Amino acid sequence: MKAAVLRETRKPLVIEDVQINKPGPHEVLIRTVAAGVCHSDLHFVEGSYPYPLPAVLGHESAGIVEQVGSEVHTVKPGDHVITCLSAFCGHCEHCLTGHMSRCVSPETKRQAGEEPRLMKDAGPMNQFLNLSSFAEYMLIHEHACVAIRKDMPLDRAALIGCSVTTGVGAVIHTSNVRPGETVAVIGCGGVGLAAINGAAIAGAGRIIAIDMQGSKLNLAKEFGATDVVNPKDGDAVKQVMDMTNGGVHHSFEAIGMKQTAEQAFRMLARGGTANIIGMIPVGVNIELHGADFLGEKRIQGSLMGSNRFPVDMPRLVDFYMAGKLKLDDMISRRLKLEQINEAFDELKRGELARSVIVFDS
Repeated sequence: MKAAVLRETRKPLVIEDVQINKPGPHEVLIRTVAAGVCHSDLHFVEGSYPYPLPAVLGHESAGIVEQVGSEVHTVKPGDHVITCLSAFCGHCEHCLTGHMSRCVSPETKRQAGEEPRLMKDAGPMNQFLNLSSFAEYMLIHEHACVAIRKDMPLDRAALIGCSVTTGVGAVIHTSNVRPGETVAVIGCGGVGLAAINGAAIAGAGRIIAIDMQGSKLNLAKEFGATDVVNPKDGDAVKQVMDMTNGGVHHSFEAIGMKQTAEQAFRMLARGGTANIIGMIPVGVNIELHGADFLGEKRIQGSLMGSNRFPVDMPRLVDFYMAGKLKLDDMISRRLKLEQINEAFDELKRGELARSVIVFDS
């Protein structure tokens, strides 16, 4: 099969022929239909986060089940599925207490001594985040995908696999935004727009979008933002504090930078919660004013929207089909696999919400 391979950081991906194995007892072979190009992939391309190479990248995808292993009971051939990097075992402490996105059990991967899922010239090829979706097929654990209704367009369904689940989930699950509360979202890429959309669905009273790109701020209004702030017009924190008479109940940092993470905390009202969704590079520390904690302000991480994806993703599909989840406008470009490096170049420029790789039928 054709796949986009990262062999060296800070270098373009290479389209190669890669061999894929047959499904094991709890594995599913999926024909990839669409794969979103996420900023998280770019972190690994640029080396901000380490990963064993060579690897087939991609982790935001949807497709159609081709084969299943002998013990698989959750999906069947012909099912339309969304994949999720939050593969879960189902019986560790995290899973049993409803925190499936935190599961780190090795059971969802092939073990030492077993044939690898992906190979190249008789050598192993590393699978990326349980998925490797920049490829014509994916071989994954059954607990890394969920079946969805077949009238859902799969190019839009792919976005639910990461950016939408991450953004909407951070609002609804991680921070538990309540109707009428105020929200600020820093960064209006795919994840930020999903957080804005999630805040609107949750009934937030005021939703402030913050970005330096005017085009993204205009798009944020379509996703539910009631107000927009451009840091080019002055200090973003001061603008938010003035606008809300003292700060917001919830802030969401969707970029992954030291400065914006600190701003997310500083723009909180007393008792507010800052949620760091973006991937701050390894080795970078953030600085907070200790006295601010006397106002019961909180800062916390959000991993993949604290999801329970087998439940959440079909519901998000229903939200889209009912017109509540705005995925059509999130897709800026549809590309072929051979154009993958163009998509990463666009990500670096920060001009587009989301590019999606669409595979031929």
